[in-house]
Amino acid sequence: MTGTLPISTAGRTPLDVARACAAAARKLMLEGYGRVGSVGIKGRGNVVTETDFAVETAVRDILHAEYPDHALLSEETAADTRSDGWMWVVDPVDGTKNFSRGIPHFCFTIALCRAAEPVVALTLHPLLNEEYAAVLGAGFTVNGTRTTVTACQTVQDAVVSVDLGYDETAGADQLDLARGLFPGLQSLRISGSAALGTAYLAAGKWDLFVHADLQPWDVAAGLLLVREAGGIVSNHLGAPAAIYDRGIVAAPPAVHSDFFRRAAALGWPGSNPKPRR
Repeated sequence: MTGTLPISTAGRTPLDVARACAAAARKLMLEGYGRVGSVGIKGRGNVVTETDFAVETAVRDILHAEYPDHALLSEETAADTRSDGWMWVVDPVDGTKNFSRGIPHFCFTIALCRAAEPVVALTLHPLLNEEYAAVLGAGFTVNGTRTTVTACQTVQDAVVSVDLGYDETAGADQLDLARGLFPGLQSLRISGSAALGTAYLAAGKWDLFVHADLQPWDVAAGLLLVREAGGIVSNHLGAPAAIYDRGIVAAPPAVHSDFFRRAAALGWPGSNPKPRR
């Protein structure tokens, strides 16, 4: 796949350009962290800061210069973009609520897609300077070191992470799911960043990640990260997840299978989220 990826106007690979975007994002996020500035409210629990817009603007300028013909789907100013050609999908600050409250769990995430399938992905935790990256067919790395999902076999032995999102029904279903699985798991996390949720799953920090209220910019990079790390990421029906799916289940293969056996016994999913188009 790497030989068919588009080279930028400056002669750089998409991963190089993604890293340039991440570097610009990190600088702005470090400057803004702990200094909320003006905050807008987009819904219950869903906020936006000056840094979200500043990062998106900086990344948009880089991408326009490097790939002027590529589409951009980004949370704050280009959320309605759809393209079957080359399309960059960006979340300038994933975990904005954490960022705005000084909770050190948020990230920048970017993916290059073709026909809505991610082929290059990068997620950066700016405070830890941890880069999670993948190119289709080339594996998954953490700060340049090849890494895979864990060898965990069962939910019973798993560190499980769920996120609630902003939809009240989907969030309540997540809590019901967690209660149904508990105490038959090692531990439970609700972290507040979907993009770090998939990156951490790929990196072996936890063994199961379930989310029910996603947007494309939350998950585009994570789909590739998990798959290139040897994991499975499906929608709530068990089919391979796509960037427009609202709900995902990500896990090492054995845990993924065990989760769906456990979930079926619980009567889950109680409400199958439909894809957003």
